[in-house]
Amino acid sequence: MSTTKLNPEEVNIAVFGLGFVGLPLALSYALKGCNVIGVDIDRNLVDQLNRGITHHLEKYRETPIQDVLSQQLSNGRFRAASDAKEALARCTYFIMTVGIPVINRNHDMSHVESCARTIAGGLKKGDLVLVRSTVVPGMTRDFVKPILEETGLKAGEDFFLAYSSERIAEGKAFDEFENMPALIAGLNEESRDTACRLMNIVTKELHPASSLEVVETAKVMENISRDVNIAMVNEFARFCESLSIDIFELIKLANTHKRVKLLTPGPGVGGYCIPNALHYLTPKADELGVPLKLLRTARKINEDVPAFVVSLVTRNLPVPAREAKIAVLGMAMKDYSSDDRLSPALDVISHLKTSGITVAAFDPAVPSEYEFKVNSLEEAIKDAHGIVILAKQNGIGYTNFRLFDRLMSKAGALFIVDTKNLYNRAEVEQHGFILEAI
Repeated sequence: MSTTKLNPEEVNIAVFGLGFVGLPLALSYALKGCNVIGVDIDRNLVDQLNRGITHHLEKYRETPIQDVLSQQLSNGRFRAASDAKEALARCTYFIMTVGIPVINRNHDMSHVESCARTIAGGLKKGDLVLVRSTVVPGMTRDFVKPILEETGLKAGEDFFLAYSSERIAEGKAFDEFENMPALIAGLNEESRDTACRLMNIVTKELHPASSLEVVETAKVMENISRDVNIAMVNEFARFCESLSIDIFELIKLANTHKRVKLLTPGPGVGGYCIPNALHYLTPKADELGVPLKLLRTARKINEDVPAFVVSLVTRNLPVPAREAKIAVLGMAMKDYSSDDRLSPALDVISHLKTSGITVAAFDPAVPSEYEFKVNSLEEAIKDAHGIVILAKQNGIGYTNFRLFDRLMSKAGALFIVDTKNLYNRAEVEQHGFILEAI
């Protein structure tokens, strides 16, 4: 593998897709001295970014991403654009971070196709296209490459094509782009080496692989392994409830074994990566005739958890469901995140509303607007018959029992459904609440 280093100040990069992956990745390169144009079709997002506005909850060495964005805008190393024309003309390195949505368990390739066609519209000899989206195994070679080659240029000869999986956790993006080992493969050796030189500007440790497909599949397997692990502890949580033991204590004790690493149960599995992972794998598995029984079962178990959470609510309601109000605290897909994509909280809320229950949800970090979302803890709990905790978040007074007692309904016993292991049972019951822990 070539070890020739690039001079960041001479590197011009276009990052396509400025979401939870693309924006911190683009800023990571800008911080190292590269010239970066971020391209996104959302004109409102582009306008906000160019004014220094983002709702992401990321930090670069304790500096909030909002400050990083403003700094890189002011020094001219980053800017956003909705028109890719200038980026295609100026840049040599193109990084694709656009997602593949899953709709009714079917993956939608339209965003990737559109991005690839946009890049093809300005592709030049010597350019590198680096795919960093989570994809269906085989997609870089079988889907992206033919689109790019419609230009008449040949991948691996006239331009370079590579794939590197994104492995970041939201909230840790800057640190993990730099310090999380990354897998990298190219269509050929020269493509891989070109991509390695680009990635080495930001990422310290790279692991070259023999093919695009092995890295694509490794990424999907990494996500599915977490889905299976969580499904297992969600099953154990049901067992522990029946046995009247604490699942979180059980996991803590089991994890003292040096070869055991159980994750924790919750209201479901959310975010863009884990819930979608199986649906990236199944098209190829179905084509190959591989049933994936365990993986499909694990996904079904996790999909069923929101309904179980709602069952804990309905069995504690002191009034009929159509007369009840529930306060939902935390809407993000995971703790301390602003991302509500595929959040299990939204599934829980949907089930509650289908039951006829009025929902008031509060999460100060999530910018998305919903008809059931309110702007304060007071609005959420006023006249509520119970509280459901679905995500940990700064700025929510989870233990303000005095406020709860003053504002919540007086029609029967009040209760809290805790899916995040936030409460001490004795303390909750001392304040007169019933506690249901997942």
